Amino acid sequence: MSAIKFTLKHIEAFAAVADFGSFRRAASHLNTSQPNISSRIAQLEAVLGVTLMDRDAGSVRLTAKGRDLLVSARRLMGAAEAFV
Repeated sequence: MSAIKFTLKHIEAFAAVADFGSFRRAASHLNTSQPNISSRIAQLEAVLGVTLMDRDAGSVRLTAKGRDLLVSARRLMGAAEAFV
């Protein structure tokens, strides 16, 4: 049995923030709230034990580890789409 403590929604939020460069715009795109997106990213970072994004006033940039994991996140999302 797997001990994974995140869902595809966490991965989707991560990819959306990376794509849009903003928690607010990612939330709008995913039809949810900015605090919900922030929570998903924080939970994902806690589970993985890494910082995925550097945040400052109105700007979000992926860390080196975030860029590496984005490749895997996109593959995972593609696999989920293929599964359905």
